[in-house]
Amino acid sequence: MPITLDGTNGITTPMYNGSITANAVTPVTGFKNRIINGAMVIDQRNAGASTTPAVTYTLDRWQGVNTQASKFTVQQNAGSVTPPVGFINYLGVTSSSAYSVLTGDTFYMVQYVEGLNCSDLAWGTANAKTVTLSFQVYSSLTGTFGGSLANSAGNRAYPFSYTISSANTWTSISVTITGDTTGTWLTTNGIGIQVRFGLGSGSTYTGTAGAWGTANATQPTGSTSVVGTNGATFYITGVQLEVGSTATSFDYRPYGTELALCQRYYEVLTYNANSEIVSSYLLTGSFYKSYWYFKVNKRASPTITLVSGSWTNQTPTANPQVEAVLFVNSSGYFYASGTSGNVGLSASSEL
Repeated sequence: MPITLDGTNGITTPMYNGSITANAVTPVTGFKNRIINGAMVIDQRNAGASTTPAVTYTLDRWQGVNTQASKFTVQQNAGSVTPPVGFINYLGVTSSSAYSVLTGDTFYMVQYVEGLNCSDLAWGTANAKTVTLSFQVYSSLTGTFGGSLANSAGNRAYPFSYTISSANTWTSISVTITGDTTGTWLTTNGIGIQVRFGLGSGSTYTGTAGAWGTANATQPTGSTSVVGTNGATFYITGVQLEVGSTATSFDYRPYGTELALCQRYYEVLTYNANSEIVSSYLLTGSFYKSYWYFKVNKRASPTITLVSGSWTNQTPTANPQVEAVLFVNSSGYFYASGTSGNVGLSASSEL
């Protein structure tokens, strides 16, 4: 009976193929792509709606960062262009004005790779491994664009550049980066690597392309500024960060697996048919409580937010843990009410 490994949590599952062959073993592959939701298929927060980032998460695992508010919007499949072959979704950025970037400005999209998911790279040591970043990109602008890889403290960064020669055309990009042998790189459940895609930055946040430095550069000097042109678009998908000096085929994971990977950092609990999120029960005297057991254990104790609807009777006190949240109330029942089908509660343990 062949055994397969799901590549995410080390759980093996027997798979029956109709016959039993002695010593038959399916090849095992690991977590090749360190980027989660690189194909931009998961959007728990916005369900495809446009959002204006204020240093906030957009599509799952992708945060929009800016030093000036309301300069760009982010939407899954913005502009409704045809995705590149092999993909059905992309992250779309649209500039909201023709903004002249100031010295201390920076605008970018970033994914924070958890240290536990990149500890094998051995960055910060003499054994640092080389990695390759690959992706598909599409823009209404042409020229030299850029981004960077950085550590959690932002005091070690590698700005990289790439060229988009044809406007409104999907372009395959591959960048090979020699691992950093110095600096501090977390191998905990904190930020291991920041993977950034620049949208416009001033000199405070730019640096020399193709080399490790101590400045907190988000992109190379002279990069095209997406926020500098009103209505300019920047679309990206198929983002992959892998060990080695060559880009390989994109690591497609089952949708359920990708969703579970995202839910380690963010999960939502929706209303039921009675427009309830959680309903309390009387434990003893006037003490009421209810549990929300997460589908996936969180990276750390999460922040619980009521994102739609309202609490009925009394707002409970939430005591979050990585496995579940206990809601308690010492004065009467509580439950959250709202429109059936809308998102109700969120649990966020983002990096």
